Amino acid sequence: MLKDKNILIGVTGGIACYKVGEIISMLRREKANVFVIMTKNATEFITPLTLETLSKNKVVVDMFKEKDYVEVEHISLAQKADLTLVVPATANIIGKVASGIADDMLSTTIMATPNPVVFAPAMNNIMYTNPIVQANIKKLKDYGYQFIEPIAGNLACGYNAIGKLAKKETIIEYVQNYFANENLILAKEKKVK
Repeated sequence: MLKDKNILIGVTGGIACYKVGEIISMLRREKANVFVIMTKNATEFITPLTLETLSKNKVVVDMFKEKDYVEVEHISLAQKADLTLVVPATANIIGKVASGIADDMLSTTIMATPNPVVFAPAMNNIMYTNPIVQANIKKLKDYGYQFIEPIAGNLACGYNAIGKLAKKETIIEYVQNYFANENLILAKEKKVK
């Protein structure tokens, strides 16, 4: 179902980013092509080398790093992706996108993508329920961005509350369902023609 699909994963700086390696591995087992953009904050939790090894593709972090080819990288990644998945999605990236801020490789790429963007938030429960964060989420949903809602559970701060990253299996199932529905729509469109 995911064979040859190009999935761009945006990794932001939250403790839950240690789980993204398994998500990448699960997508690769489904034969998806996985590309990764990490924020600089994410590299404080997990290394780009780890995600390059798992994704089998170069991980992009720095928007201004010297390149040995001529390509506008955020545009090419945005256009290449059939789906962009931001996991974990911090309050920071949600707020940036909701405000139209594009000041790093991930936020710039999200702004340039013509294809669906799905956020999987993970953060402290007080941050997640903060009215500003909730308003930003609502704003993004109104613009057509999609969300895989966090769950209640043990958070890194010690609380047992909402804000925990959705289970890996739930995230993979969401991606599978997205492409299954896309294929169903394409099949219906062919019948109409």
